[in-house]
Amino acid sequence: MKSGFVGIIGRPNVGKSTLINSIIGKKVAITSNKPQTTRNIIQGIYNEDKVQIVFVDTPGIHKPINKLGKTLNKQAYYSINDTDIILFLVDAFEGLGKGDIYILEKLKKINKPVILVINKIDKIPNAEILNRINDYKDLYDFKEIVPVSSITKSNIDELISTLKKYLPDNIKYYGEDSITNKSIDFLMSEIVREKVFNFTEEEVPHSITCVTDSVEIGKTSYNIRISIIVDRDSLKKIIIGKQGEMIKKIGIESRKDLEKLLGRNVYLELFVKTVKKWREKEKFLSEFGFTDFEN
Repeated sequence: MKSGFVGIIGRPNVGKSTLINSIIGKKVAITSNKPQTTRNIIQGIYNEDKVQIVFVDTPGIHKPINKLGKTLNKQAYYSINDTDIILFLVDAFEGLGKGDIYILEKLKKINKPVILVINKIDKIPNAEILNRINDYKDLYDFKEIVPVSSITKSNIDELISTLKKYLPDNIKYYGEDSITNKSIDFLMSEIVREKVFNFTEEEVPHSITCVTDSVEIGKTSYNIRISIIVDRDSLKKIIIGKQGEMIKKIGIESRKDLEKLLGRNVYLELFVKTVKKWREKEKFLSEFGFTDFEN
C-alpha cells in the first residue's frame, strides 16, 4: 500500500480544479474561466489497487485586496506546509508570469518534492511544449516535469505514475469509494455558485458565496434550499434579473447538476440575500466556511 497527500498550487485560473476533477473522474471542485474560483481547501481522493492519493485543491495564490483574499492565500500556503508532495501547476498557453516567480520563491523555503505540471498543452503546438519546459526548468530544482492537458486528459496517467514514486505513506486514509472529504451540503452550494459564475458578469462572482440552508429527503426526491449571499443590493438585482429570469436560469441549470449528484429528482429553492461587506468580516467568513489558517 502506498499513499500520500499532494498539494496543487499555482496562479489563479491555471486549471487546478479541472485537473483534480480529471484525475478523480468526477466533479469534486467547481470550475470557471474566471480566476479565483476555488475558495476552500478541497480534497479529491484517487484510489486504485494498493494506491491512494489525496489531492488538495487550493485557491490560486494572488495579491489579496480584502480579508477573504488574505484567507485564501493562507489556505494555499497551508496546503504547501501540510502535504507530502507539491504539484506546481502552470499554464502552457499563458507562459511564465510574475505570479509563477512569486510562488517559486515561496517554494524555495520548503523541503519536499515539487513536481512541475505544465497544463493546457492542448492549447499550444507540440513543438512549443519543449520551449515551456525550458522556460521553467532552471528556475527551481523540480523532481519531475510533466506536461498534461486536464481537458483532454492527455498524460494524466503519466502524472499518476510519476506521483507513485514519491508517495511516503502506507496507510489508507479514506474508504475505497470516497472521492472527496467535503460534505454533500458543501458540494450542493458549490454547484449553485458555479452557475452564478457561468451566467453573470465579471464583477459578480467574487462578491458572492452560497450556503445550503436545508435539505429535506423524501421517498423519491430532495427539497433543497440554498442562499446566494451578495455584498450589495445592486448585485442582488443582477442575480435575480429582469422579471426573475436570471435566478430562474441559475436554478434550472443547478437542478440538473444536483440531480446528477444525488441520483434523484430535486426541488430547488434559491434565495438571494445581501450581507454588506461579508468578505471583510471574520464572523461571516467563518459562517460561510472560509477557515483562517496560520502561516
